[in-house]
Amino acid sequence: MLETKLTKLLGIRIPVVQGGMQWVGLPRLAAAVSNAGGLGILTALTQPSPDALRTAIRETRTLTDKPFGVNITILPTIVPPDYAGFARAAVEEGVRIFETAGSNPGKLVQYLKEQKCVVIHKCTTIRHAKSAARHGVDVLSIDGFECAGHPGEDDIGGLVLLARAAQELDIPYIASGGVADGRGLAAVLALGAAGANMGTRFMCTVESPIHQKIKEQIVNSTELDTVHIFRTLHNTARVYKNKVAKEVVAIERRPGGAKFEDVRELVAGARGRLVYEEGDVDKGIWSAGVSVGLIHDIPTCEDLLKRIESDAEDVIDGLARMRKPQAAKL
Repeated sequence: MLETKLTKLLGIRIPVVQGGMQWVGLPRLAAAVSNAGGLGILTALTQPSPDALRTAIRETRTLTDKPFGVNITILPTIVPPDYAGFARAAVEEGVRIFETAGSNPGKLVQYLKEQKCVVIHKCTTIRHAKSAARHGVDVLSIDGFECAGHPGEDDIGGLVLLARAAQELDIPYIASGGVADGRGLAAVLALGAAGANMGTRFMCTVESPIHQKIKEQIVNSTELDTVHIFRTLHNTARVYKNKVAKEVVAIERRPGGAKFEDVRELVAGARGRLVYEEGDVDKGIWSAGVSVGLIHDIPTCEDLLKRIESDAEDVIDGLARMRKPQAAKL
């Protein structure tokens, strides 16, 4: 059994958090992760309104009596969602664990802490992590360059970023990006993390709500099958390398560069949602981390987390055996 600051704080058995993924973090998946010993996460902005989130929370409670959380990601947009309404609805429904991400989380974090909630905040840099810690978050989720979605603009991989976190941070942190198995979990624990956040790996489980064809596409992929878009727009995102993503990259590479308006239709969220619903890999943009290269099956969440826990323990035990005791001095 692995006991870390994360497992003790959240009341979970395995130090693994399911990423709050758009269109993926739904009740069945979140409940399955929590029932298996990790922390399941509902994605607030997958729901059309705070009231719909209330319904999703209640549904999740019918599927698990274990802790689960809600993700609220603050996005740069002209017409922002009702972030305060989503947070209030979740709190009123009894949720006490939140994952926050995106820009300017100060007001949201302040409200959640006033409500005695545990807040896990995702960061891509040490300076942002320190700022979030000053806002009072309880745990930091450190996103390395390997992660799906937005890795920031500094291009620092997890190996260095997590080691820097160990040097600089005074509160617990977990690793996000590149972890899909027990060896990866053991590695980030060795780097000082209290656990791991996994998104892409949980997309490829029985309980994941995405289309079976997309799960099979992930299984058949390698670590070379993702690409960054929006590099020239300074809003880098790692997505699956399909026809649409390649077209976006080609537009960005045109002489004189590109504006968001040039790719708006290609990257529309509605198209990405159809990928998961219809199973057409090339229908739109969809997020995937380099960990696709480590995924070779579609297990239940229970089987996956049992395997991750067991494999991580085996790796840790093996490392301990590498340390030979010194001969006693005469």
